[in-house]
Amino acid sequence: MALPRGEPLGVDQLAKHGVTAYRASALARSGWLVHLARGVYMLPGDTLTRDGCLAFLSGRISGFHVGSKTALDWRGVRHNVSFREVLSLWGDDRIALPSWFTERFQSRYQVTQLFDANLKQSFGLQPLPNGRPEVLVSVPERAMLELFSDVGKNQSLEEARQLVEGLRSLRTNVLEQLMAHVTRIKVIRLAESLSKEFDLPWAAIAKRHSQRLGGGKRWVGVSKSGERLDLRRS
Repeated sequence: MALPRGEPLGVDQLAKHGVTAYRASALARSGWLVHLARGVYMLPGDTLTRDGCLAFLSGRISGFHVGSKTALDWRGVRHNVSFREVLSLWGDDRIALPSWFTERFQSRYQVTQLFDANLKQSFGLQPLPNGRPEVLVSVPERAMLELFSDVGKNQSLEEARQLVEGLRSLRTNVLEQLMAHVTRIKVIRLAESLSKEFDLPWAAIAKRHSQRLGGGKRWVGVSKSGERLDLRRS
């Protein structure tokens, strides 16, 4: 029985190899499989890899992808090298990630709707070159907007500023498409404010969509750490 290494095995996958759920349970009791959770196993002596686990979760969580700061980092946009990577994961299902994953990989999973329903779910999500095709990672344009959403929650404004300063080569057609569907004022106001501060090539796009969303001339928020966000529309 040739089973993939480095990733969990669901009962659906085992069934393709002729192993029923009942048989899998028996194999686990006898030590031929390791039980991780209900309906999830791994091969004894195997080591679960990050990408193998992400590929497994991608097939079970709607809209699952790597986003925000992690996506920027994986695509070569970074400010500081983290001592231990904290994965920024996004999806559409309001669930808790399984303990067999979180015990091995430090991560934050969130369900945050940045875009309206008219944007195709997969827009701006692509696997990395030479990466697992099942593991979708936000392109820089989408990852930046996700980063702005995280500011005030688990992302500092200062680090966001430092990351955005290097985003001069964003594809304006992709950014236009994404911003046209953004529904959160904070995200667009941050895009407008920082693109103006650093005189970025896409500043006019951000300003136009800030005007589209409207709202008051001034948007004020306070982060969990007490950091004040004071965003004005020009």
